[in-house]
Amino acid sequence: MNQNQNKSPIYAKIDKNKQYMKDNVGLDTSFDLGFRELVVLKTKIQLYYVTGLCDGTVVQRIMRQLVQINDDEVNKRKVPEIVENRIIYQQVERTQSLDEVVDQVLSGLVVIFIDGEKYAFIVDVRNYPGRAPQEPDTEHVVRGSRDGFTENIIENTALTRRRIRDARLRHEMLKVGERSKTDICLCYIDDVTDRDLIDIIKNSLNQIEIDGITMTDKTLEEFIVGMKWKAYPLVRYTERPDVAATHLMEGHVILIVDTSPSVMILPTTFFHHTQHAEEYRESPVVGTAMRWARMIAIMLSIFLLPLWLLFALDPSLLPKELAFIGPKEEGTIPIAIQIILADLGIEFLRMAAIHTPTPLATSMGLIAAVLIGQIAIDVGLFGPEVILYVSVSAIGVYVTPSYELGVANKISRVVLIILTAMFGAIGFTVGITLYGLYLIQLKSLHTPYMWPFIPFDARAMIEMVLRVPIPYSKKRPSIVHPKNDYRQPKA
Repeated sequence: MNQNQNKSPIYAKIDKNKQYMKDNVGLDTSFDLGFRELVVLKTKIQLYYVTGLCDGTVVQRIMRQLVQINDDEVNKRKVPEIVENRIIYQQVERTQSLDEVVDQVLSGLVVIFIDGEKYAFIVDVRNYPGRAPQEPDTEHVVRGSRDGFTENIIENTALTRRRIRDARLRHEMLKVGERSKTDICLCYIDDVTDRDLIDIIKNSLNQIEIDGITMTDKTLEEFIVGMKWKAYPLVRYTERPDVAATHLMEGHVILIVDTSPSVMILPTTFFHHTQHAEEYRESPVVGTAMRWARMIAIMLSIFLLPLWLLFALDPSLLPKELAFIGPKEEGTIPIAIQIILADLGIEFLRMAAIHTPTPLATSMGLIAAVLIGQIAIDVGLFGPEVILYVSVSAIGVYVTPSYELGVANKISRVVLIILTAMFGAIGFTVGITLYGLYLIQLKSLHTPYMWPFIPFDARAMIEMVLRVPIPYSKKRPSIVHPKNDYRQPKA
């Protein structure tokens, strides 16, 4: 964000303002930049707007109200006051900067110049094209709300406000990108969220210098948390307003980026990425069982294949009761290569499914499972057990609630497989150790990534392992340093 942007003052002569709009915005060149000049009480008035970002009927209504002034008023000296009084919309502000005029017009607002005045009126009548709120594809629940965030930042803030009707909920609007000028909403609860956390995030946003963030939240994430080459996600994404509202109540900060249906939750830990809204839509016992099953699946997605490969390479490590584990006959291709090829094949299928039209995706899945998989076994390319364990690991990735965490776990698994294949038990042990140390040293905005396991917090660890009944969960997570620790009054 360029803090040294030149603030060009608005000219009293309206024709100079028009020339500025021609030179800097492309008036008369860009077809979507709307312009109308009216005469009200013998005074020139100009309107500027972007046709695709404003409702045409609203713009016509504004012009009709301005023209009607000629029939109802006679005082030519009070044209600005009369015009301001006739604009009957929620948000009408004055500005004395042409730079701000340009920013607001390109954001979908209507700007009104009056000849002889060194200020303009900005009228918020934005009507961004988009879709209606609907349940996110990646965060389905059996029971629960079916609305989800959209690409419209105004709708997204409304979905959050609908769930937290607290006067202390804050929605601060910022802009990032010298050219894109993308709207960013910083969302937090004033008397809950740590002020230092808010200041860190705001300072990071204000220091961003880039042409634009057309890839929205992901680009923003790389600037804020300084990911560089880290595979593991240091922020959590969600498209569910109820999940975002829950984190706000805990003391987190939410970043809503215009044109993105995902919002960013800051800061987060490894265990935040393993939670799912479905756990809180069921009873505590059922929610706890689901949480355990999910954690087992996540662990299997990382460690199952390297561990099985270790036993296949050195069967002497197995006790007699588990001697059946491992390939029954030696194939033509080394087992480690089989695992990597099979894993790569599943990744190909996943990528193909993303780019395949929905009606064809089912057929593609059947072809891959029935023809490719079975034929690969028949010709001896893969062993049956390889297909089994690779499939279980892949299911574990898909069970992971966070897509970003699932991909990072997949990369870690491949590294462990390679180390195990090259160095056997030593490689497996060293790989597990390095993996643990890597996660421990990660931090998200000064927040330890493995909290509450390291550093250990007994109360938080219990709430992480168990889906504790809400009446018993009275304290907010200490890791975000909330101003107000208690969700409920002390007993």
